[in-house]
Amino acid sequence: MQSVPAPGASNAPSTPPSGPPSAPSPPNAPSASDPAKAPSRATASPGPFGRLGVWSATHTKGVFLLWIVLVALLGAFAPKVQSALSGAGWQADGSQSVAVRQIAQEHFGGNASSALQIVVHADRPVGDPAVRKVIAQAESIVRADPRVADVVPPQPGATLSGDGRTAVVLAGAKADPNEMVRAADDLKGPLAALSGHGVTVQATGASVLWSDFNTANHDAMMHSEILSWPVTLVILVLAFGSLVAAGLPLLLTMAGLAASAGSLVLLTHLTPVSIWAMNFAMMFALALGIDYALFMVMRFRAARRERSRDTVAAVAETMDTAGKAVALSGATVLVSLSAVMLVPSPAFRSMAGGIMLAVAFVLAATLTLLPAVLARLGHRVDAVALPWARKAEPRSPRFASWGERLWRRPVAYGAAALVVLLALAAPVIGLRTAMPSINVLPKDASARAGYTTVQQAFGPGAPGTLQIAVPSGAAGQAADVVRHAPGIAAAMPAQAAADHSGWTMIQAVPKVDPSDPALSTTVHALRADLPRGSLVGGAAVENLDLQALLTARTPLVIGVVLGLGFLLLLVALQAPLVAALGTAASLLSTGAAFGVARLVFQDGHGAGLLGFGSQGFLDGWAPVFFFAMIFAIAMDYTVFLLASAKEHYERTRSPKEAMVGAMAHSGRVVFAAAAVMVAVFLTFAVSGPLPPKEMGIVLGTAVLLDAALVRLVLLPVLLRLTGHAAWWSPAWLRRILPAVRFSHG
Repeated sequence: MQSVPAPGASNAPSTPPSGPPSAPSPPNAPSASDPAKAPSRATASPGPFGRLGVWSATHTKGVFLLWIVLVALLGAFAPKVQSALSGAGWQADGSQSVAVRQIAQEHFGGNASSALQIVVHADRPVGDPAVRKVIAQAESIVRADPRVADVVPPQPGATLSGDGRTAVVLAGAKADPNEMVRAADDLKGPLAALSGHGVTVQATGASVLWSDFNTANHDAMMHSEILSWPVTLVILVLAFGSLVAAGLPLLLTMAGLAASAGSLVLLTHLTPVSIWAMNFAMMFALALGIDYALFMVMRFRAARRERSRDTVAAVAETMDTAGKAVALSGATVLVSLSAVMLVPSPAFRSMAGGIMLAVAFVLAATLTLLPAVLARLGHRVDAVALPWARKAEPRSPRFASWGERLWRRPVAYGAAALVVLLALAAPVIGLRTAMPSINVLPKDASARAGYTTVQQAFGPGAPGTLQIAVPSGAAGQAADVVRHAPGIAAAMPAQAAADHSGWTMIQAVPKVDPSDPALSTTVHALRADLPRGSLVGGAAVENLDLQALLTARTPLVIGVVLGLGFLLLLVALQAPLVAALGTAASLLSTGAAFGVARLVFQDGHGAGLLGFGSQGFLDGWAPVFFFAMIFAIAMDYTVFLLASAKEHYERTRSPKEAMVGAMAHSGRVVFAAAAVMVAVFLTFAVSGPLPPKEMGIVLGTAVLLDAALVRLVLLPVLLRLTGHAAWWSPAWLRRILPAVRFSHG
């Protein structure tokens, strides 16, 4: 009755069976529980991954000891991860704005974009003795911090409002931007405590903004992860059908997270690492740990039940098939994320590096620790099984039936899936991006409250004051250009550096809010008209420069991700057409996800339901970073499905067996893994701040569409329509590619 051969069996006369037929072992066979005493009955010689699995299965104590020592050593540093990682780094290295910040810090008493601004607002003139006392206390607090350079009291005509009720104290930056964010963490509380009796004290500025931003997003992400755990556990139990098996992904995740967290702390001694690196690493470690464990455990069960394998032989077969696919998947994820390194921004590079560390540790645990655990568990991997799971077969009848249906009517199902994906992707044509505005912060955040107070007292452009560094010899000409620039509301007198460095600083207040697109026009005009050697910077301009960098590098990152992804699939599958189809299919779910992102976050559809106000654009960091993440996840599923299809094709040389067999054996894994990821990601959609919502909606939508329409409909249909051609490879290509097979035996 088995029309589609399972892995390890074949109906093709040209392919010899890899082992003699035998009756299935009873689930509680005693020999399977002790790998050291159970001789292998496999007749096939295992490949490199199989040999790694055999080594892990026969050296379980050594493997366990190795991982215990590794996790203990690196995990000892993990508790320091929150305090060690940096809060800044969102900048375009090599840009004018970064150069201006460095000049201001070195030659102008730290009055750079990373300086702290203490806003004092009173219901009476700030000359009142009680208000003057509060201002003096604020100055004393910031002056006592070693990370603060010059402290500048309120200056009439500059940092003292026209009505005399708002004053700004400037606390210069003596440390790098990351340390200034930590200074903001420490100082904003004591400064806010000075408020009372009609006087409010609020810290604001770029460093305080990033402090509030990181705190709000970290709290929201932790809240979302807490919400996602119960849902994740339920799905895991349903997917594995056993409480013991369901715990294996958590084992991989905990080992990977502890090791990667400690590694990130050690990495900070070489280079600053963004706090977001750990947040994303935690999310990816959980997602991939579940994916890899699902694929490996289900294949291990199949090897034991279908082939009557003893434990060591089952581990060898699992590693030669699923283990090889997991290794390829992990390599694809690492390659996709490595392309983000092409963006010369510390935050982006450290976030990508953090995720790559977590993936590397989870991958290493999957290929060494998991085989050892499976060898020790043996038949006990099915312990505490759900009633229906005891009778479940590795080959899913439901997904086999779905594969047969797709085989009979490929055009109808494929066209329907394609229409839906293209319709959802169409809005991406009008997608706009920009760096986040102050509105992404909660209304009671110190940076946002101080920002609003400054705007009300000094004008809409005051929070985005431009800093223009010019050679002293051209200061007069530069000041004249700034005064007559149409986008400038006011300009401060030119200030020469006290250390005679040859630099002069001009500060100018634009007419528009820092998030207004018109500010970019003003900055471009100034850079074009100012004397040679002049540099335009400031906190708002740093955002503009980063946005310009991201826009310029996005095509390069996308091209590199697609190219490297295709090459990896080509090496693994040995067939150019199926590698191209797998790569191209990933673009459809990615495009559809960004199309939905435009409708939700740019156009505001569903904003009320999700509890946010539309900024009129998608945050500028999303396209580059989310594309790499989505493509990595999509290729994860692609590898699982196509590796299974190739395994069946190698055994049978039948396109139908390849497509239907892959659906029967891998469809359930893809479906279950996607369900967990969607549940995890969509919990972020209910978080408070906007960036986690964007991440939850974009990634959740991408995974849902990729699993439901691309991997379980469109890709199988493409295999059906291309037939033998999907697996064809020219002779010259076969000669240069390494021999890679997914069948065992």
